[in-house]
Amino acid sequence: MAQAGKRDYYEVLEVERSASEDEIKKAFRKLARLHHPDLHSEPEKKKTAEVKFKEAGEAYEVLSDSERRQKYDMFGHAAAGQGGGHEGFGGGGFGDVFGDIFEDFFGGGRGRSRAEQGNDLQYNLEISFEEAINGKEAKLKIPRWEVCETCQGTGAKSEQSVKACSACRGAGQIRLQQGFFTINRTCGQCQGSGKIIADPCKSCRGQRRVHKERMLSVTIPAGVESGMRLRLSHEGEHGMNGGPPGDLYVALNVKPHPHFVRKGQDILYDRRLHFVTATLGGKVEVPTLNGNTMVKIPEGTQHDQILRLKGLGAPGLKSHTRGDQLIRIKIDIPTKLTPQQRELLNAFAEESDLNNEYQGEGLFDKVKNLFD
Repeated sequence: MAQAGKRDYYEVLEVERSASEDEIKKAFRKLARLHHPDLHSEPEKKKTAEVKFKEAGEAYEVLSDSERRQKYDMFGHAAAGQGGGHEGFGGGGFGDVFGDIFEDFFGGGRGRSRAEQGNDLQYNLEISFEEAINGKEAKLKIPRWEVCETCQGTGAKSEQSVKACSACRGAGQIRLQQGFFTINRTCGQCQGSGKIIADPCKSCRGQRRVHKERMLSVTIPAGVESGMRLRLSHEGEHGMNGGPPGDLYVALNVKPHPHFVRKGQDILYDRRLHFVTATLGGKVEVPTLNGNTMVKIPEGTQHDQILRLKGLGAPGLKSHTRGDQLIRIKIDIPTKLTPQQRELLNAFAEESDLNNEYQGEGLFDKVKNLFD
C-alpha cells in the first residue's frame, strides 16, 4: 500500500515493477546525475533538486535490495520503516553503492592519476588536382604535446621532489558527507594525483609534457577527393600517466584545376570546336593528365556531345580500375565572316533549303540560332 504523500518507488525511478536490478541501477544513475544538488546554483532549483535526489536515493536503497524489495512489493511503504524515510534504512553499504555509481561523474578520487589518452589532432592539407589523382608523399610538420623526456612525464626534477599531498594524505580524494550520502571528491590541491611536486622539472616546468614539432611522412593514396581524412594511429598528442597517444587526422582539400573537373572517377574536359570541324569531322589535340593526345571527331558531332577516353580518369581507392576522361564538345560559332565565307554559306543554305525554313535571316544567324 502506498503511504499518503509518498510516491511509489517504482514511479520515482520511472521503471516497471518487473524491472531487473540492472535496470533499477541505471534508472537511479540517470536521476542522480540529473538532480544532484551540486549541479544547481540557484537556491530554489537546488532545494527542489535535493528533494528529488533524496527521493531517488530512498527508492534505490529499497529496490536494490532483493529482500527489502520483496517486502515492499507485498506491504508497500510500511515495510520500509517509520514513514519509509532514510531513518528506516539498514545503513551499511548505500554510500559505497553511491560512490561506485558516481565515481566517473565526480572524479572518483583518482583524477589525473588515471591513465588518460592523448588528444586527437587534425592537420589540414591542400594538394593539387594532379596529386589527388596520382597520389604523393607529403612531409608534414605537426605541433603537439609530448611526454617530457627529461623527467619521463613525472613533472619532478627527481624522485625526492615528489611528496605525498598533505590535504588528502596521498589518497587523491577527500571524503565528504552530504546528508546520508558519503561522496568521494577529487582532491583540489593535488588534482587527484595524491602527490605534490616540491621541485618541478626545469624542462617542462612541472607540466609533465612539452610542446614540440614532429616531422611526419604521409602517403596520399591515388584517387583521393576533397573532404576525405587520412588517419594516422598514435600520431596525436601523447597521453598522460602512461595513457596511449591520440590519433592524427589529415583532412584533404584538393585545389580546383583550370581545365579539368572531377566527376566521381571520371574527369571532365570541355573542348571547343569550330562548327565546320564538328560538321565534317576531323582530329584535334586534347590535354590529359598523362599529356596531350589526338582525338578523332566524328562527322556530325553535336553541341554538348560526350566523347570518352577509356582509362584516363581517376583510380578507385578500393579497386584497381580507373575512370575515363570525358570530352564535352562545345561548338564555336564565328562572329565575323568574310564576303566569300558568307557567299559559300548562303549557297549551302540554298542547297539545304534553309532559306525557306528561316526566312529573312542570314545563314550565320540561322546556324547560330541552333545553339541559342
